[in-house]
Amino acid sequence: MLNEILATLQVLSLPTRTNFRSVTKREVALFKGPNGWGEFSPFLEYEKEEASYWLGAGIEAAFGELPTLQRDEIEINATLPAVDSEIDVERILSWYPGAKVVKIKVGDDLEADLNRIQHAINFNDNLKIRLDVNGGWSVKQAEDSIAQIVQRFGLERFEYIEQPVATLQELKELNLPIPVAGDEVIRKAKDPFSVDLQGAVDILMLKVSPLGGIARSLAIAKHHNLPIVVSSALESAVGISQGIRLAAALPQLNYACGLATGKLLSNDVAELPIIAGRMKVSEVHPTGMLNFQAAPERITWWKNRIRDSFEVWQARN
Repeated sequence: MLNEILATLQVLSLPTRTNFRSVTKREVALFKGPNGWGEFSPFLEYEKEEASYWLGAGIEAAFGELPTLQRDEIEINATLPAVDSEIDVERILSWYPGAKVVKIKVGDDLEADLNRIQHAINFNDNLKIRLDVNGGWSVKQAEDSIAQIVQRFGLERFEYIEQPVATLQELKELNLPIPVAGDEVIRKAKDPFSVDLQGAVDILMLKVSPLGGIARSLAIAKHHNLPIVVSSALESAVGISQGIRLAAALPQLNYACGLATGKLLSNDVAELPIIAGRMKVSEVHPTGMLNFQAAPERITWWKNRIRDSFEVWQARN
């Protein structure tokens, strides 16, 4: 299998439309198997143990079995990075036609966060709002910040706050007036099945690539028995299509999903259209890859990374 992956490998550098997590170019490795294309795109700083789950997700997509679907389309949310100007907020939100929900990155500067939320409300007063802190606050910061945000904008606008603090213990200590969603608490766990989420989170975020694929993500969802939001890890359309399949395979799906992040890329390998705030399950056929091929030294780097990650993945499976 490793030889098949390397033989069809395409390493691409996809420019982003805005600075997202300090990323301005997203490097992804795509490969083809009997079932189509798989993606391997762990962020550059991830070590081989963590990266091996991303490879497992790509292998499942290209070589594994597809899940039984419960629906053929899903509702998506808009994603608003930490931009400050109202013009930028309007520009970015316009990329998500028909979206009724927006996830807003917050946590670095409360005044800037308040302004960003206000700009989103100015764009569409009916938007439901999710906040994402990526674990950046302490318990006190989270409680104080949310108190100020709710005081200014009202409680009813907010669906939930995602990973306001970093650790499981801190999540259990929190006392917030809005629901809490857990992302890193599961995604970064050595064993997602052993994490005791009772009293810590109300909603569970699932990202198909970091969690090792659709089958493992479905098992995690069943084990924890919490409402699910499927989100992306800034993959290309190949990886996003697997996230859409995961969302479409869940027995219950009551929330819009963060799977329209391809709009944050200036160019992608395929179009995944948003129609009336929804995206359909589809098979992705990458095109135009020659236009985005990474430099030869980066291709070599990714081949070595795949070899290292494959060794870990194979030992685990």
